[in-house]
Amino acid sequence: MGAAHAVGVGNGTDALRLVLEALGVGPGDEVITTPFTFIASAEAVSQAGARPVFVDIEPDTYNLDPDRLERAITPRTKAVIPVHLFGQPARMDTIMAVARRRGIRVIEDACQAFGATYRGRKAGSLGDAACFSFFPTKNLGTMGDGGLVTTSDEGLAERIRRLRQHGARVKYVHDEIGFNSRLDELHAAILLVCLPHIDAWNGRRRQLAARYRERLADVPGITMRMPDPDAEHIYHLFCVEAERRDELMEWLAGRGIQSGVYYPVPLHLQPVYRDLGYCPGDFPAAERASRRLLAIPMSPFLSEEEQDRVIEAIRSFADGGR
Repeated sequence: MGAAHAVGVGNGTDALRLVLEALGVGPGDEVITTPFTFIASAEAVSQAGARPVFVDIEPDTYNLDPDRLERAITPRTKAVIPVHLFGQPARMDTIMAVARRRGIRVIEDACQAFGATYRGRKAGSLGDAACFSFFPTKNLGTMGDGGLVTTSDEGLAERIRRLRQHGARVKYVHDEIGFNSRLDELHAAILLVCLPHIDAWNGRRRQLAARYRERLADVPGITMRMPDPDAEHIYHLFCVEAERRDELMEWLAGRGIQSGVYYPVPLHLQPVYRDLGYCPGDFPAAERASRRLLAIPMSPFLSEEEQDRVIEAIRSFADGGR
C-alpha cells in the first residue's frame, strides 16, 4: 500500500478506536466525519470520549465534501475521518491540504476500500493512518472479524502495537492501559491465501460495475453516479438511486434477488446522537442518499448470467412490472 507499517487488529472498529487513542484524542476534543456511513466511524470517536462533528457529503461520490470541511473546524478539532465509502476514495488531496493548514490529523476509514487508489496512490497511504476491516462481506475478508491499521509514522505504529496487546511491549510488563485487539492467526492465514487474488477480484468488480452502467443507463427512475476520475473505485457495493426504492427492493426480493439499503438513517439523525443537536435538513445530501440508495448484487463471483437476471428485473420493474 505504500505505507511503512501495517498492524493487524481485531476488527475495523477497533482499528479506528486504537488510532484515536494513539493520537491522544479524548474528552473535550472534536473529530469531524461524515453522517453517511456505518456508525463505527463515529462510534469510535464517542468511545474515545470525543465529540463527533458531521460534514455533509458530495452528492456524486457520497463521500465527505472537502469544500465544507474547513468551516467545521474549531479550536477543539483534533482529527478528521474521511470514509472511502463503498470502495471509492474521498478527495484526499483537498482534505490533506486543509488538515495540514489547520494542524489536524487525518485518519482514513478505508474499511470498504482495500485495494482502491486515489491519483495513483493506494488507500491506506493517503492520511496519517488508515483503518481496514476484514469482515467476511468486505472485498478482502476472512471468516470472522479482523482489522488492520496502516501508517508511515513509526511512533504511531509502535503505540498501536502496544495498545492492541494490553499496553505491553514485553509480555506481562504493561506500560499503559490498553486493549485486547489482535488479528487471530487463523484469520491472518485465510487473508494471506486471499491476498494474492484481491487485485483480480477488484478488477472483476469494476467490469461488472461498467456492465451495470451500460445496461441500466436508460432505465427511468434509476440514477447511477459516475465515479471520481481521480479514484480507482473497487465497488465494495454497487448502489443505484431509485425513485421508488422500497418498491424496487420488494420487487427484486420477489424474484429471488437480494438488495440492501445503505444507510437508511444518517448518523446525525440516529437516536444515540440526539444530544448532538442536529435536525432533519442539516445535511440534505446525506439525507437524500439515505432515502434513495439501493445496493444491488456485486461480487467478483457474480456471473454475467446472474447479473443479467438483476438487470432484467430492474428493467421490468421500471417498465411497469411487465
